[in-house]
Amino acid sequence: MSIRGELFTTQVLLDNRSYFFNVKENRAGDVFLQIVESKKGDGADFDRHQISIFAEDMQKVLAGLDDSLKFIEKERKERAKIRAEKKAAKDAKYALGGGTEKKIYRKKSEEKKDDGIKRTGKVIHIKSKKE
Repeated sequence: MSIRGELFTTQVLLDNRSYFFNVKENRAGDVFLQIVESKKGDGADFDRHQISIFAEDMQKVLAGLDDSLKFIEKERKERAKIRAEKKAAKDAKYALGGGTEKKIYRKKSEEKKDDGIKRTGKVIHIKSKKE
């Protein structure tokens, strides 16, 4: 055991922050997990936040974390399914040869100009003269 009571430590580096998972033992011999988040703050300072989870509470915390991860995965799959259904409906509606076409509305003051510039809202596309 080291001076600070660390038994094991591992680090996860991300773009703008780091996470440290430290297994420690206090003076009474209790083993606990310390999770530290460190991110660069103003100037050369680092913002550090930590939580400690004692060994007897670890299973409950891990069960809560597991439930949260299952919910996130289920929600992600449901959203992906909804996005795919919307995309399929849109593709079916505007597919070539399939019923209705996408309508383009223009102001009456706008005249269709054949100057080689395709005007679509805020973006201007230059057409090729080779057509």
